[in-house]
Amino acid sequence: MKTMTIEIEDKVARLLAVLDNDIQNIQDNLSRLNELRGYVVKRDEKSLQNLLTKIQMESGIYKENVQLRKHLREELAGAIDCSFEQMTLSRLETELSGDIKNEVTQRKTLLKTLASKLKKEHTSTLMLLSTCARFNRTLLKSILEFGNKGTVTYGPKGITEQSNNSALLNTEF
Repeated sequence: MKTMTIEIEDKVARLLAVLDNDIQNIQDNLSRLNELRGYVVKRDEKSLQNLLTKIQMESGIYKENVQLRKHLREELAGAIDCSFEQMTLSRLETELSGDIKNEVTQRKTLLKTLASKLKKEHTSTLMLLSTCARFNRTLLKSILEFGNKGTVTYGPKGITEQSNNSALLNTEF
């Protein structure tokens, strides 16, 4: 069993607090994606704008947490004598023992689970927004397409005909 210095224990405790913030951030993002889908379906522009404002206000907090996590990774990499790129939670687990190792393992497992859920929810939201965009394009095309230029019809003599009155929206003044 490897002995852990007080310095490393302190850094790991601070890292656990940062990871808790990351967990909370992912959970908040999962909730936001659900809200976003609901507002899009309801076509609630005011709530969408409020959600965007809320996200913009909280982005600074998230950036600070990212910087703190990076700083702690650098410190821990120096303390256990490895490169910054090698300093992962899995690597940290190999250096730890006891309760603190279990706490790191729990956070790592929870982060993996939440990241997987976030990826799934992000994909669902992306599909909804893509479908909405496709539907809107199709709707606008059918409303604004003058003379139905995308459709070719043939008369009784086999000659192509294009109708100028087939559009749903007439823009003649």
